[in-house]
Amino acid sequence: MSRDQRVNDNWALLWAQQEALIHRKGLLVVFCMIPDYPGATSRHYNFMRKGLEELRGKLNQYNIGFRILKQSPEAILPQFLDTIDAHLLVNDFDPLRIKQQWKKMLIASLNVPLHEVDTHNIVPAWIISDKKEYAAYTLRPKIKRGLDEYLTDIPAVQPHPFNWNNAPMEVPETFGGENVASQTTEAYPRIQTGETAAHLAAVHFVQQRLENYVKARNNPCFDGQSGLSPYLHFGQLSPQRLAWRVSRSALPAETKEAFLEELVVRRELADNFCYYEPAYDRVAGFPDWARKTLDQHRNDTRDYVYSLAELENGTTHEILWNACQQDLVQSGKLHGFLRMYWAKKILEWTPDPETALEYAITLNDRYSLDGRDPNGYAGIAWSLGGVHDRAWRERSVFGKIRYMNEAGCRRKFDVERYIETVCNKG
Repeated sequence: MSRDQRVNDNWALLWAQQEALIHRKGLLVVFCMIPDYPGATSRHYNFMRKGLEELRGKLNQYNIGFRILKQSPEAILPQFLDTIDAHLLVNDFDPLRIKQQWKKMLIASLNVPLHEVDTHNIVPAWIISDKKEYAAYTLRPKIKRGLDEYLTDIPAVQPHPFNWNNAPMEVPETFGGENVASQTTEAYPRIQTGETAAHLAAVHFVQQRLENYVKARNNPCFDGQSGLSPYLHFGQLSPQRLAWRVSRSALPAETKEAFLEELVVRRELADNFCYYEPAYDRVAGFPDWARKTLDQHRNDTRDYVYSLAELENGTTHEILWNACQQDLVQSGKLHGFLRMYWAKKILEWTPDPETALEYAITLNDRYSLDGRDPNGYAGIAWSLGGVHDRAWRERSVFGKIRYMNEAGCRRKFDVERYIETVCNKG
């Protein structure tokens, strides 16, 4: 278990239990805790750790074993699986490079079969498309054709009738390594963590706030977005369960479709991008037209050029951008509309596209709870490199990349009110 850290609504766990029942075996969930996972900080680890503590208890109720291993999976699992005489290994799908590399190395060294289950997407990534899609409009019809088959209710995990009693006692059961253990236990105090908290937050959103989604989703001054991205990122909430709840609600079709476009189409488009584009976090992953226009404007004069430290500390000349950075640091998330503006200004205020991409990814991964995620990499590539977008009117620095600025934000929402809200949070 890696990307989808939950008991309920987890197709990978259900598949593993099915196989265990067929072969009359015990069932063990293993989580490999990597103390230095790229881009992760103590706050991310502590948010995840509290969720894993709940996960351990839930699995115990179903007579399913649970172990934390303190090494990366390709380093520890082959020997561990031999030691416990495992029948087979099931892993959850993740398109990111590091996870794909782990899987490739595992396949080369395992003595048991490995089954991969995509329980993070409603339509599995390799089924919905076998290539990198150009934009949402090319993936959308493929997803809609698959939803009738894949957007269903999800069966429940059953109490497991076969005990797990042959795991060696020396396997570590503490959470994390030295880099994690030395950190404080505080995560983000305004966001509860774990599968139960994720479920309650999803129910509250669908019942109380979804009705205002269309009107409020692009206004950071309103509580219009779901706020569920941290739970989706850590897999404490099933996207399929959320989509199922939304699709079966009594709200108008326009409201449901607007949210499902983001939850299903845009999110699965991000997975598609990272799965089929090896350079998803590099300028080489931008479309040809975008690389060409950025190169043509590479030497344009920048009115302001900031270092990573200046951006990280929110000390630019633009008070709205500084508030966005402060909001991201304090709350671990940033409103979707502002995240686009935030990233595009980094392109404008750094010496070249490569630096802009590096800084945007570094800050997003470091401070956003849902960082280190296909949504983040695809969103930044959209903002800086025209991925899944089209060419716009040419201008300095940006070339034909879509432009955003503070004036455009002021036309959308009350900027002063947002800034005041951020200041009050602090």
